Amino acid sequence: MKAVWNDVIIAKSFETIIVEGNHYFPIDSVNSQLLQNSQTTTFCPWKGTANYYNICIKGETNPDAAWYYPETKEAAKEIKGRVAFWKGVQVVE
Repeated sequence: MKAVWNDVIIAKSFETIIVEGNHYFPIDSVNSQLLQNSQTTTFCPWKGTANYYNICIKGETNPDAAWYYPETKEAAKEIKGRVAFWKGVQVVE
């Protein structure tokens, strides 16, 4: 699977985990140079608190377009340390 935005591959992996229709990529498959920490957080009752990244490519920023769970609840431990995408980021084979 690949995560693509602004014609640039942000992440690529054969080992994504799908949860609620979202592909979670291993952190080492993500180009961290394209990510910028965001102050945004959200809470999921069964996964825990999500932190967000802004994606910055070619002088454009897609705010809060990637998220991850630095710590998860027990039910979501398989996605700890993984990154998922939305807000126009295409996840394709």
